[in-house]
Amino acid sequence: MKKVTLFILLIIAFTACKQEPKTEDYTEKELDVSTSIYPESISKIFEAHGGIDAWNAFESLYFEIEKPEGNDKYDVALKSRKSLIISEHHLLGFDGENVWLKNLDTVTYKSNPKFYYNLMFYFYAMPFVLGDDGINYSEVDALEFEGVNYPGILISYNDGVGESPEDEYILYYHPETHKMEWLGYTVTYFSKEKGKEFHFIKYSDWQDGIGVLLPKTLTWYNYEDNKPTTLRNAVNFVNLKLSKEMPNEEIFKVPDNTMIVE
Repeated sequence: MKKVTLFILLIIAFTACKQEPKTEDYTEKELDVSTSIYPESISKIFEAHGGIDAWNAFESLYFEIEKPEGNDKYDVALKSRKSLIISEHHLLGFDGENVWLKNLDTVTYKSNPKFYYNLMFYFYAMPFVLGDDGINYSEVDALEFEGVNYPGILISYNDGVGESPEDEYILYYHPETHKMEWLGYTVTYFSKEKGKEFHFIKYSDWQDGIGVLLPKTLTWYNYEDNKPTTLRNAVNFVNLKLSKEMPNEEIFKVPDNTMIVE
């Protein structure tokens, strides 16, 4: 009788072990949850440039744009998008609420400060800035240029996003490497209406900024029928520095005797 009872208990114990659900221990695994919120096509582009998670780990960005009279120097707080541009004749900044302009001499500032203060940063920080909130993605026809077909992703914005939510971008990428190759963009800041003409920038000479790739050269092209034609001008970016440290907030504050741009 004791042997029968022991046998039954062994069967029950074996059955209980067999039915116990298997659990997975994720404590030692890294799960990529950020890229999962994006469409596959844009996620592959982020990954080809180092990954959106790697980009989001940084707090500040510094770079310079080469100029014959002296480089323009850019400091950007990546989370708040506060910025400071130091050029030969002017300081142009954004403190999180106001765009401000300080003249360093009598030379007149020729651009529109509110249009320009984050323009070159936005172009330079592609494709990562296309991971911002309030963005919509859709596929468009490929761009054919010099025998290569570059698949395209149309970028549009929800109402109230940024200074010009009517802006549209098309990111064209290499079909094999998934690296960004071209940017098509409209300009709606002045008209406040959706643009019909796309301007084109060629991205090249990618440089490594501690694990993420940012362009060294942006080349603007002439265009016709919403397609790039011939080279117009190139802009070189140098002295790239990315940091996981918060930037010095004092540099973004409005200096004394400075114009607030309305």
